[in-house]
Amino acid sequence: MLRFCLDSERSALLRLKDSFILNQSASDDTLAYPKVSSWKLEGQVGGDCCSWDGVECDNNTGHVIGLDLSSSFLYGSINSNNSLFQLHHLRRLNLSDNNFNRSEIPSAIGNLTRLSRLDLSWSGFTGQIPYEVLQLSNLVILDLSRNPLELRNPSLKILSERLVNLKHLDLHKVNVSSTIPQSLANLSALTYLSLVACELHGKFPTSLANLTQLTYLSLAGNEFSPDTLSWLAKLTKLTALNLDSTNSYGDVLYSLKNLTKLTYLDLSLNQFFERIPSWFGNLTGLIILDLGGNKFWGSVPQSIFTLKNLVELDLYGNHLSGTYKLETFLNLKKLKVLQLSSNHFSLLTTTVFTLLTLASCNLSKFPDFLLSQDEVELLDLRDNKIHGFIPKWIWGLSAQTLHVLDLSENFLRGFDQPIVVPQWINLRLLDLRSNMLQGPLPIPPASIYQYFVSNNLLKGEISSGICSLTSITVLDLSNNSFSGMLPPCLGNLSTSLSVLKLQNNNCSGPIPRACEKGNTLRMIDLSQNQLNGRIPRSLVNCNLLELLNLGNNQIEDMFPSWLGRLQELKILILRHNGFHGAIGEPKSNEFPKLQILDLSFNKLTGCLPSRHFQIWKAMKVVDLGKLRYFEVDVSFGGRETYWPIDFSYSMTMTKAGVELKYEKIQDFLVAIDLSSNKFDGCIPKDIQILQALQFLNLSNNFLSGPIPPSLGNLSNLQTLDLSQNKLSGKIPQELVQLTFLEFFNVSHNQLIGPIPQGKQFGTFGNSSFEGNLGLCGNPLSKKCYPEGLSPQPSSLSKKDDGEDSWLQFGWKAIMLGYGSGLERSYGGAGRGAREGGHAGKLLVGARPSRAVLAYSRSFWCSRLLSFSLSPVGPQGNKAGDLNLLHCRYMEIKFVVFDVLHSCLREIGSSIFSLLPCYLKKIIPISSTYSLATSER
Repeated sequence: MLRFCLDSERSALLRLKDSFILNQSASDDTLAYPKVSSWKLEGQVGGDCCSWDGVECDNNTGHVIGLDLSSSFLYGSINSNNSLFQLHHLRRLNLSDNNFNRSEIPSAIGNLTRLSRLDLSWSGFTGQIPYEVLQLSNLVILDLSRNPLELRNPSLKILSERLVNLKHLDLHKVNVSSTIPQSLANLSALTYLSLVACELHGKFPTSLANLTQLTYLSLAGNEFSPDTLSWLAKLTKLTALNLDSTNSYGDVLYSLKNLTKLTYLDLSLNQFFERIPSWFGNLTGLIILDLGGNKFWGSVPQSIFTLKNLVELDLYGNHLSGTYKLETFLNLKKLKVLQLSSNHFSLLTTTVFTLLTLASCNLSKFPDFLLSQDEVELLDLRDNKIHGFIPKWIWGLSAQTLHVLDLSENFLRGFDQPIVVPQWINLRLLDLRSNMLQGPLPIPPASIYQYFVSNNLLKGEISSGICSLTSITVLDLSNNSFSGMLPPCLGNLSTSLSVLKLQNNNCSGPIPRACEKGNTLRMIDLSQNQLNGRIPRSLVNCNLLELLNLGNNQIEDMFPSWLGRLQELKILILRHNGFHGAIGEPKSNEFPKLQILDLSFNKLTGCLPSRHFQIWKAMKVVDLGKLRYFEVDVSFGGRETYWPIDFSYSMTMTKAGVELKYEKIQDFLVAIDLSSNKFDGCIPKDIQILQALQFLNLSNNFLSGPIPPSLGNLSNLQTLDLSQNKLSGKIPQELVQLTFLEFFNVSHNQLIGPIPQGKQFGTFGNSSFEGNLGLCGNPLSKKCYPEGLSPQPSSLSKKDDGEDSWLQFGWKAIMLGYGSGLERSYGGAGRGAREGGHAGKLLVGARPSRAVLAYSRSFWCSRLLSFSLSPVGPQGNKAGDLNLLHCRYMEIKFVVFDVLHSCLREIGSSIFSLLPCYLKKIIPISSTYSLATSER
């Protein structure tokens, strides 16, 4: 007999319903609907939860054993306290295609030990997959695909050792970051295995040939050793195989020859450089064949045209040649998708298509055969030579079916009728980029997800009609001539938008408020406009924001330290504005993921933000793994079609004194640009904490003091610009350790001493050092030592200890100090040296700086003579020796090798008989102490 559901489980389901809000943008499936809307409270009609949509009960016990809430518009966070995990009798749980707002998979999932099927795909989960998943030992189906999850602890190895009953495992886009474990071969019951884009690498263990029950295998988007896939030939039950982007070539292709049950074969984006083999004709069950993005050459074999079941044929991006009439393909009666772009052949057609890519085919006009196409889902005409106006009939082309239309990179000037909203009711992507479109902004249909119209000649105000696009995820209007104020309603789109890019227009007025009612924004780029006022504080609610670029506007505000609460923010660009005041002290955990900061050309004052340096975690860790770019996944699809799209972030930044456009930003790039402000004080030595730093620009400020030697610890530094400041002292020798340094500029400061030599410093020209009157040495023409002389090592050998070496020693190490800092005395010593307000000391063992002569030569000659006549015999002043040692804390201003040389000529031999006694007294001191010329 049928049992009604239990009260406790009905209550748990109702609380589950109440824990989420219903948001249409949370599900992508075109057939999605809110299943929980039908769930009724106790006492109402339909109060039996076993009859509720998506709920399955055991007929005997009444326990809820199945819950299918896939594509139900669920939005919100979920944790272990959720009532879902009180349904301990669940055997099947499907929460796919919802948005759980970047929650981690709750550890309470381990409570549902009866689960045999778990599907959390496309649901916005993030973080490490919890260990508690391993407690679900009854799992037969596990689908965690298309979530930014990690499987490291536990690892894929442990998972495959513990969940041995799996028949279906889908980890598409789960970050595994390992080799394929041998234990995967233990899952001998597997029929479905998807490891797409899992960061797998290395060799495949040949024991995977034991997975003989596999019917579906996808390894796409990993970097395997291609010579290790020969074991695929043993998987004769395969009906679907995807090796897209696996570095495959050569023998891999021929290992597939006997897989005659294949209906789906994807070999795209690999390294095959050969003719298309004729044996493809033996794979008579093929429905989809994708050979695109390789280097296949020659003609298309006739055997391809015998594959009567083909629905999709992709040959784009190869080197295929020949002349074909499309009638040749008409033998393939079921063909709906044909991609032939970027080859070396031509064709004509009258057949009906659902997907048609004719990019880069040298078309000069819209093909006439498109007039008869009324079932197209994707039409790609990008990168052709189509001139003139977009014809009227295009707006009605496949009005019921068209999802994607790409007309970018042509020479289109406008529309041959006044702009009206096109008739498409299912259009998701419209790309009009890089044409010559003029006039006001065309408004696409309300169904649009992604709208690209950058790099055109459009002008006028941005119409508020754009705010009617409530499902839009990407809006790119950059590089046009739009003017006027941004529509205030633009901020309302933050509930659906992931990317908002209005860069390089003429828009003015305040920035609209955004993120006040939930948000999905990852990137905001409003740079290169004339926006003014303050940054709206509502941006602090954009908690998914990764890039904020407000550079090159007229914003007047204090530094927005409150943006530090955005835990995902990686790139912050506020250059060329009117930001003013000090940056101030940070609060804990500000900007934890910040990697790129550009505050150049503002009016910021005070000291450099050294306390911030200590907490910017992402700038401390060097990660030079697999090359990736900052991007956001804006893929979309329905039940039968999926459009994978990654939108790459871009920016403009000054590197090596040149403003560069980064069309893509490598995700390991770490840069700080604080140039052209009013910062003062010293460069903090704590900056060495930022070990991942590659670009550092502090030029054109009021920074003073020495260049910290600790900069030499920034081993990844490629660009260092300290020019146009008031820095003093020497260039630290430690900077020679920066072996990646490509650009170095300390020009127009107050630096003195020799320029470090060796390694990268041998590549820098005069312009790196000009404007420092006290610098000498290569590449400058000014030498550091008298002609014919060169610096000697600062250490003394044993043979230097005798009287015979006194003159050689004197040339190496006699220096003078002058200044108020030398007037301090110890134990009353040195009074004679301070007469007349001047003080002098003899220093031993110091490497000389260049001479800066502010006083007459005769004065220095008299000081040398007075030194040589001082009592330094066995009964000399010991307190004076202490005073000599304390010179190591003084700043040495002058070097007098050239003066000493002249004095010896002027005074003659009268000094020679006195110097040996002096030198014998101080040589023992020099063997113990090395006195640095610039040490404080």
